[in-house]
Amino acid sequence: MENHQKLIDKKWMCVALELARHAEGLSEVPVGAVLVKNEERIADGWNCPISSHDPTAHAEIIVLRAGGLALNNYRLIDTTLYVTLEPCAMCMTAIVHARVKRLVFGAHDPKRGAVCNALHLAESDFLNHKVEWTGGVMEEECSVLLRNFFRRKR
Repeated sequence: MENHQKLIDKKWMCVALELARHAEGLSEVPVGAVLVKNEERIADGWNCPISSHDPTAHAEIIVLRAGGLALNNYRLIDTTLYVTLEPCAMCMTAIVHARVKRLVFGAHDPKRGAVCNALHLAESDFLNHKVEWTGGVMEEECSVLLRNFFRRKR
């Protein structure tokens, strides 16, 4: 990946981290996400299943819903989704169905990550869209935020 793209990815991951910190302030698991198209923020969100009483209210789902409304289309063509944690199976499948072009995530999730860890949905032959992806962008910052959150909860 060229240096220019790395700088862009870091810029947007910083935004996603701020959103994750907002979630943490609401006592939600600190995951934040931002949807970008043509270098413009289309939508953003954070985890809120606890406060919304909605098990599907992961940061990625919130962003996909808001992105669809913002673009007036359920297909989020030529967008990039930045999220601080590797998406779970529910979120990764929704990302594929939304036709997100590119996914960039921070922390890997060895137990539940559905991009390249527990599952490899980004490479799945049964899905009709392939999402380009990059993992580990600002991984340390994203991981520390999650580790500290769960350490305080225990």
